[in-house]
Amino acid sequence: MKELTKGIYRENPIFVLVLGLCPSLAVTTQVVNGIGMGVGTMFVLICSNIMISLLKNVIPNEIHIPAYIVVIASFVTILDLLMQAYVPALSASLGVFVQLIVVNCIILGRAEAYASSHGVWDSIKDAIGMGIGFTLSLVLIALIRESLGAGTITLFPIESLGFSGEISIPGLVDAPARVMTLSAGALLVMGYLKAAINRVNERKGR
Repeated sequence: MKELTKGIYRENPIFVLVLGLCPSLAVTTQVVNGIGMGVGTMFVLICSNIMISLLKNVIPNEIHIPAYIVVIASFVTILDLLMQAYVPALSASLGVFVQLIVVNCIILGRAEAYASSHGVWDSIKDAIGMGIGFTLSLVLIALIRESLGAGTITLFPIESLGFSGEISIPGLVDAPARVMTLSAGALLVMGYLKAAINRVNERKGR
């Protein structure tokens, strides 16, 4: 369970390890984007960790970083094509940041620091834990930014239930803080959240 839960708080990719900040700043203007980016990153994490764990004794040490990037890029291409085919609106909203998962420090870091020296099952647990932590962090940032910056919460639409996918927040939808939709708003939200986590950890240490 330690491997599954460490990415949620103890080794959270965004707020503790401070990795993957580009998508955290860019795609968290809506909750649906945070969910989509998080789930897509988790898919690539799991697949690449499995493959690298299986090939760790085959890949020469001299070329292990390029080999990892090729493996990651292959799964990112699969993810990109699947998103374009089945969720084109989300794919268009995320734009180039789907392809940039290839150079996401979280994925390459877990491949280098964990999957290359552990078994397949442990690597899967590590990827799931880190993926859940990354997704929850993106959703939290997006929830604060969208609710304060637009007065809405945007989720996946459900046509069968007549749900358009957007929830309006009374009071905020008429007078939103537009700065939260900008990059400065993302930095403010991330900074305050990291400060809160650091404060909690400091108290635990005492």
